[in-house]
Amino acid sequence: MTLTLRHTSVHLYIAAAAFGVLLFAMPAAPASPDPDPDIPSAQSTRQPQSIDEQLRLASDYLSGRGVPQDSSIAAYWYEKAAGAGDPQAQLQTGYLYESGIGVPRDPARAFHWYQLAAAAGLVRAKANLGVAYLWGTGVAKNEQMAYQLFNEAAASGSGLAAGYLGDMYRVGVGVGRDQAAAERWYLKGVKLHDPKSEFSMGSILYEGKDHAPDLRTATKLLRESASSGYVQAMHLLGFLLARNPGLAKSPEEAVSWLNDSASAGLWRSSLVLGILARDGNGVPADTRAAYYHFRVALLQGGEVARKYVKHDLQSLSGDLGPSQTSAIDAQAQQWYQLHQAVLEFKFKEGENETRFPAYALAVPATGVHAVQLMPTPVE
Repeated sequence: MTLTLRHTSVHLYIAAAAFGVLLFAMPAAPASPDPDPDIPSAQSTRQPQSIDEQLRLASDYLSGRGVPQDSSIAAYWYEKAAGAGDPQAQLQTGYLYESGIGVPRDPARAFHWYQLAAAAGLVRAKANLGVAYLWGTGVAKNEQMAYQLFNEAAASGSGLAAGYLGDMYRVGVGVGRDQAAAERWYLKGVKLHDPKSEFSMGSILYEGKDHAPDLRTATKLLRESASSGYVQAMHLLGFLLARNPGLAKSPEEAVSWLNDSASAGLWRSSLVLGILARDGNGVPADTRAAYYHFRVALLQGGEVARKYVKHDLQSLSGDLGPSQTSAIDAQAQQWYQLHQAVLEFKFKEGENETRFPAYALAVPATGVHAVQLMPTPVE
């Protein structure tokens, strides 16, 4: 059996700081905290004194850890810490205003906090200034300025900025298309442990369009990217290993990565899982499992997925009969209710969890270059 599904094509990705915070920023300019913030007060909560205590309490309310989840109270304490000068809190507060989490959407105030974060010298903020210029978000679109800021940020150690430069050269945005230059920037991002650069370089080596494919190096890069939580890398790695089982660390590795990316909302991963179960490729042939995965793919992908799964669903439902088909449909629907969002990253909890909770980063549903923080789906 030959798997022939194509993974998603290259795209200019969204700039995201650690902890899943999306950053856009205005050009550097003098700014000071708003003396009268309109974030709801939290007089009924305990009153932390230090910045660290404020961030811990904000994190607790944002994630619902030990207290009822309340994004408005979380936003209040993040802004308190931001006003006291904590750069990470300034970035977080800016994102809350940009995305409307816990507060009404207010791009102007979001830009205010991003300015302060950039003025604090955070390299991530400079990379996100480049994003603002690249997309024309809150500032006149200026691809050359974006290019300059990405260069400066990459020189200061931003793998994210290096990856953006790779994308600009690969697609030809703001610069002439230059595959060799794109790969040089991706490799710099790889050295800086940027998951998206790892994915981009891994996909290039897997496809082998511009030079001979290198599946072993591609597997290594995709495994590093997937281990950092990048969902597209999970899918492509699972797909690669399903086609090349000799590169897998275990017989279960391909299916494990595909399950992870399917749970993050990628219908193509569910489709591949259905094909594997249908054909008994790497897993025991299982009509029920195949129907289930195809059904999930349809729920996730809608009309786009229908043309890929329609024939199999009809054929397998005939084998299973109405009773089993209805039961599996209900099971798939129940699972889908817990995994409706399409995620770009699935962040792991770490040492900063008590200040900035580990949230998943969702792919935008519209052309607006902003995303939504959300708890990682419960498996």
